Amino acid sequence: MTQLRECAVAVSFIFQFPDGDEERTPRVALFRRSGQVNTYQHKFAPISGGVEVTDENPLATAWRELREETTLTSASLRLFRQGKPYSFADPSVGRRWTINPFGFVLKPAAEGGSGEEGITIDWEHEGYEWFNPDEVTDDESFQGVPRLKESLRRVWFDIDLGKEAGRALAASIRSLQNDHESGAGLLAIAAYYHLYEDVIPKLDTSDRDKWWRNVRIAAWHLYKNGRESMSAAILNGMLSILDTIDQKLQSSIEGTPTKEDVDQLCDNISGIRLQRDMAGAKIARAFSEYLENIRSQPGSDGGPVKVVTLSASSTISNAICRGLTSPPPFYVPIDLRVLESRPLFEGVKTARQISSVMQGKPHAKATSKLSVYTDASAALAAKGAQILLLGADLIDKSGNVCNKIGSLPATLAAKHVSPDIKVIVLAEKSKIYPFEPPPCEENKEDEVVAAWKKDAVIGSTAVWELRGNASIPNVYFEWVPAGLVDVYLTEDGALSREQLLELAKRVEEKASRYFDTL
Repeated sequence: MTQLRECAVAVSFIFQFPDGDEERTPRVALFRRSGQVNTYQHKFAPISGGVEVTDENPLATAWRELREETTLTSASLRLFRQGKPYSFADPSVGRRWTINPFGFVLKPAAEGGSGEEGITIDWEHEGYEWFNPDEVTDDESFQGVPRLKESLRRVWFDIDLGKEAGRALAASIRSLQNDHESGAGLLAIAAYYHLYEDVIPKLDTSDRDKWWRNVRIAAWHLYKNGRESMSAAILNGMLSILDTIDQKLQSSIEGTPTKEDVDQLCDNISGIRLQRDMAGAKIARAFSEYLENIRSQPGSDGGPVKVVTLSASSTISNAICRGLTSPPPFYVPIDLRVLESRPLFEGVKTARQISSVMQGKPHAKATSKLSVYTDASAALAAKGAQILLLGADLIDKSGNVCNKIGSLPATLAAKHVSPDIKVIVLAEKSKIYPFEPPPCEENKEDEVVAAWKKDAVIGSTAVWELRGNASIPNVYFEWVPAGLVDVYLTEDGALSREQLLELAKRVEEKASRYFDTL
């Protein structure tokens, strides 16, 4: 038997929506492969290419192949969705393929793109045509590459879920993607609601196995395509929901689920929110105990505990607000210094929330202190501080922490000006993520330049000119190495790195059980 060669490829489907309206049915471009390529000559296919060892990840492969084979770049395309990878063998070409599917949207001129006019194919293709996604098949008469529809359905999930549920899931994903205000915990709650309120009730229940598969498909897409940089909490939330459904399917639902079964399931799922609220209360108590321990140490002046933080973490805000409203002896006065957190100033919003709580609590207002510093003043804010308090959008299995941009310079500055400061990561266990870190999330430069448009800075005209000659990155998240973190404080108290690793393994096993067979 001939040994099959293992080949990992990235395949990219280009979608175009009528008038840019993603609530309408798009058309998808398929490219007819030329006679000069090694495999599947003259067949319709997405843009594809092998994942090379120098590629950072399959998405980087996809962008490279799109540029080489169509001349399109991020100026004319935006990532729409990624699909779950899968593998199949094709002995006719001596390959075992691992397919990494991606979907991209062709930007119209209104979004700064060049539209269809920007597509220039190279020698690997003879031409291309546009199709309704529903018309794409794996029938030989369609003249597509093997498993063409299988690859497409992984990014165009209407094929599996049906139109109504597919549109509900697409709207849910857009809602998560466009939410640049909420932290990871609040996004996870939003994802819970989207799955059990918007998507599950719209799935066809006539086939039990297909229904259960489609629930898992929807959960996978919410976790992977919502906000991947903040996907740990969403993943853990989806796994909790799938656990609940799986237990009901095994214990009390016989045959195909009825509408009453689905309604009962959704009622049970809604209780997961209460579990998160309980976790928040436990974290707040653990943080108050830590503050009291700091305050009672020998050498302490007995004054407010000096704490620096940044951005908007619902876990941190909840812990601080609960602490400020607690009666003695649970109340611990703090001197809180909040960094403003550009470009969206989430830190300012956090400070405003805490200020409102202090206003209603005379004892807190009299004994605690609140200050807001610019991001550039991180070292000044940290001078004499006892705690640098970080949230976490994701904690990897080694203990490295992904958090809002500015976290690393704040940590380095704090360690320099206050060598005894403790860097505390305050997070739910749901932030622990067992897989390779997601690609870096970069957002619109408009958020960065908004403050520059004031005439006192450079004004709108000068900003427009500058944008034509300079790149303006707007990266949202960065990593704080585990070696800079002193304490991981969760609903179970302080966790060691060994405990983080064990929890990550459990999440990985559960994700494998529910998603590997999709």
